[in-house]
Amino acid sequence: MPKPLILASGSEIRAEMLRRAGLAVEVMPARVDEDSVKQGMLADQAAPRDIADLLAEMKAAKVAGKRPDALVLGCDQVLDFDGTLLSKPETPDAAIAQLTAMSGQRHKLLSACVAFEEGKPVWRHVGVVTLSMRALSETYIEDYVARNWPSMRQSVGCYKLEEEGSRLFTTISGDYFTVLGLPLLPLLNWLALRGEIAT
Repeated sequence: MPKPLILASGSEIRAEMLRRAGLAVEVMPARVDEDSVKQGMLADQAAPRDIADLLAEMKAAKVAGKRPDALVLGCDQVLDFDGTLLSKPETPDAAIAQLTAMSGQRHKLLSACVAFEEGKPVWRHVGVVTLSMRALSETYIEDYVARNWPSMRQSVGCYKLEEEGSRLFTTISGDYFTVLGLPLLPLLNWLALRGEIAT
């Protein structure tokens, strides 16, 4: 019998992706001091991939301790811009500065997912997508941020591909779901192999 599936994340888009894929998922956001973990790992010169993976694992572990009966999914996404980890912008001015720096450049989004069962990790995956941003004018960036600020402020890259953010790019190499914050296809493949979902 399939186990209950819990998403240890408050991300609405992740929950929506899982539900649209036909999964019954319960949402239990895990509280983790992400900034402290990132700063500590960056001080140790950890790779962006490892930072995303550890944060996802920490979130899953926190919820798994309360729900050993369930499969718990922890997720995290980081943006690697030429070796620098970018965070969600706190103000419109910060978003403008970030987009100005990224204009005409390439960056990577890394979306990690770690599954816990009975208090221990049983599956993990880090999806990587490379995005090439077109050269954007100063006027367009300012107007774009003004139009999209309430929505984009929760996005590490200052964009949402499912919205106007798609206009910022010339090419994207990788999986669309990974850009949205969850390596959905690898996760579904694993769930199918386990017999958790019918195929």
